[in-house]
This record gives sequence, structure tokens and C-alpha cells, in this order.
Amino acid sequence: MNSSRKFIQLEVVTATLEQKEILIALLSEQGFQFEEEHANLRAVIEEIAFNRPTIDKIFSEQNLKYSLAILDDKNWNAEWETSFESVSVGSFCSVRAAFHDPQTNVRHDIIVTPKMSFGTGHHATTYMMIQAMERLNFTGKHVLDFGTGTGVLAILAVKMGAGKVIAIDNDDWSIENAAENFKENDITVAELLKGDKIGVNIQFDIVLANINKNVILENLPTMKQHLSVSGVVLLGGLLESDRNTITEAIDKSAFRLLFSLERDSWICLAIS
Repeated sequence: MNSSRKFIQLEVVTATLEQKEILIALLSEQGFQFEEEHANLRAVIEEIAFNRPTIDKIFSEQNLKYSLAILDDKNWNAEWETSFESVSVGSFCSVRAAFHDPQTNVRHDIIVTPKMSFGTGHHATTYMMIQAMERLNFTGKHVLDFGTGTGVLAILAVKMGAGKVIAIDNDDWSIENAAENFKENDITVAELLKGDKIGVNIQFDIVLANINKNVILENLPTMKQHLSVSGVVLLGGLLESDRNTITEAIDKSAFRLLFSLERDSWICLAIS
């Protein structure tokens, strides 16, 4: 991995929660990822992928301003360590850094250290995916984590007894970070693949897709093709305002809705 990669950090203090969630949805479509534990909205993207005119247009339409900073991986991780706090999803699962004390009051204690990849359980999308996973039986199941990021959901799937886990991401940094987090959590039955499509010829019992609306819409038919007869797909990264569009796509792809969760204007859907 080339340690000279530079990243743009965008920060905005939003006036309302609704504005923040709208910005997350719009910026995620541009390739931004988010520092979930920060009180204000911080979004990060690789410098070469930063499109200033598009970002200016988004913020002008929302009547908001932003500030920019250039970071390398070393500086970003140092800043992250000064502010990161562990998060618990009830008594089911905790997500913490290696420098935190082990959590003994939860069933699954996960260590995650992001390296310009995101998914620590702080944001509503990851939090709800973990909540939804608690409702499923992973024992012996074949699991796909599509858009793995830090690998936190793949790690949890293994800890819940999954027989085989394949984790896919299209970002080199996420692949490297997930591999490090797998090692930190003694995960040996998960395979990491780089890609933006489900390119493996395997039937999965559970598909975890915490991504965004556009990627989910594009890949729903493929998810259906790779899902076992009684399989379940968990969809995250969706705003409440996306519900009608996603519901129509679910019906068109011959899925049925099993249950849904809501948190901070975001939704998580379980379909089969």
C-alpha cells in the first residue's frame, strides 16, 4: 500500500439532523465515507476523486458551507484515536479499538481500527445492521458482506458461527484495513475480495449490504441470483426517504420484506 496517498476531509456543522442525513446520502454517492463517531459531519474522500464543482453545487443547493483539510493516513488515524469511543448494541455486541478495555458484558466483543475505511457502529446504518444480525441465525451459514469497509459485519458474522464468509469491497484501503481487523479478531474463515460486483459463483444464505441506495438498486437482481432458497438479505445505507423506491425494487426483484428498522432518519430492511 502506498502510504503517500492523500485524502480530503470535508467538515460541516449542520443546522438540523435532516440536513446532515441528506448530505450523507448525497456525498456517499460521490464516493465519500464518514467519520461516524464525530459530533459534526466529517466526510473523507481520496484527493484524486474529489470533484470540487459537484461538491460546491451540493452545498449551494442545501444552503450550507463546508471547510476542507488534506490528510494522509497517519494524520487521520492519529486524530481518530483521540476521539474514538467504544459503542455497544445492547448486550449483543460491542465495537471498540484495541486501546479500549475488553467488553465483558456483551456476547460479541469486536476490535476495529479504521484506516480510511469506515464502519464502527456509531452511525445509524452500521448500528442497525448489527441489530438486524442479532435476529438471524448465522450458524454454519454462507455469508456475503458486500461493501465490507472495516470488515466489522463480516467479523460479527464469523463470531456468530458462520461457516464461510466472503467480504467484498472496491477500495484498496478497505481491503487492507479489513484484513488487519480480521487478524486482530482472530478471524480465519473469512475471505477478502476486491470488486464492486458479486463475481463469485456461490449461493449465500445471508447477504449483508450496508452500502447506499444506488449500489443496492443496481445489485438487487444479482443478490437474488446468489441467494439460497431460504436466504436473507440485510440492506443498510438507506434513508427513510428511499423507502418507496427501494420497496418497488424489492417487489420487482421478487423479494419480500421480512422486517425493517429505523434510526435517525435511516432504515435497515431484511428481505428474502
